[in-house]
Amino acid sequence: MRFTILNILLLLIPAALFAQSDNLISAARTGDIAAIKQHLQHKADVNATDSKGFSPLIIAVYGGHQEAAAVLLEAGSNVNQQDASGNTALMGAAFKGYPAIAELLISKGADINLQNGNGGTALMFASMFGRNDVIKVLVSHNADKTIKDQRGLTALELATQQGNQEGIALLQ
Repeated sequence: MRFTILNILLLLIPAALFAQSDNLISAARTGDIAAIKQHLQHKADVNATDSKGFSPLIIAVYGGHQEAAAVLLEAGSNVNQQDASGNTALMGAAFKGYPAIAELLISKGADINLQNGNGGTALMFASMFGRNDVIKVLVSHNADKTIKDQRGLTALELATQQGNQEGIALLQ
């Protein structure tokens, strides 16, 4: 009887940990700090991913949840973890236009020049979407303006294509 109960427990433990990670991703999506901390106390994998490869950190950043991102980073979240397309939390902050979150990620070691699967960088996302406050942050941290994506375009060329005059001025 003990052998059977032990086997059942051993089968349930990994499922419970997986559920904790799923719940951590859900808490990150809503920015629920208390729930994030609770799931981390129960050993949820801070770098687990959902079916699209999104980590809790990427999801929290995309939602603009700066405090949640900070908690996840303090818990050991990989600041440079890439999703299925090669995008990072910093790229998400650039795309969505969150300069304070970009600063947080950079302060925790985000690779400012990391490229995604298409060769895009955080600076390119900020340039394409007119996120000029994020461009300022990235440029102030010496983002490489000369990197080209798979189409051979730089951040300046992307800003030019979008008619982002302020971005063009920041990138020249």
